[in-house]
Amino acid sequence: MSEIRPPLPPFTFETATLKTRLAEDAWNSCDPERVALAYTPDSRWRNRSEFFTGRETIRLFLARKWEKELDYRLIKELWAFHENHIAVRFQYEYHDASGNWFRAYGNENWEYDAQGLMQWRQASINDVAIDVSERKFLWPAGARPADYPGLRELGL
Repeated sequence: MSEIRPPLPPFTFETATLKTRLAEDAWNSCDPERVALAYTPDSRWRNRSEFFTGRETIRLFLARKWEKELDYRLIKELWAFHENHIAVRFQYEYHDASGNWFRAYGNENWEYDAQGLMQWRQASINDVAIDVSERKFLWPAGARPADYPGLRELGL
């Protein structure tokens, strides 16, 4: 039986917005197992300068990521969509083991299969060092509260 991960393409504004928020919530869990299930077993990724394929590779990548990016908080915003494609912009904040804070800025392009699993992800990301006083993503660990501002409302 194939996995199904609603909402399914073709996307509308409402379903693309929901798909974006579901992805944000999953990534804010910092749970590599949970996040990896949103991708096809043979999903292709470009993340910064890394290129890899497969759900297990994705899971291992995410485990390494969240071992280094501590107190991770992410906001994604729908940028565009068409049929089975979604483009988002995002920002996240984290600190390293030395207590240095960063805000990462990026864009992602997503392609979904008919079951709503992501089969292709490309991400371009830049990190900028910030002072702890510049942090804007201040909710407790986990999903961003429904009433917490998005990127535009935060002036980002």
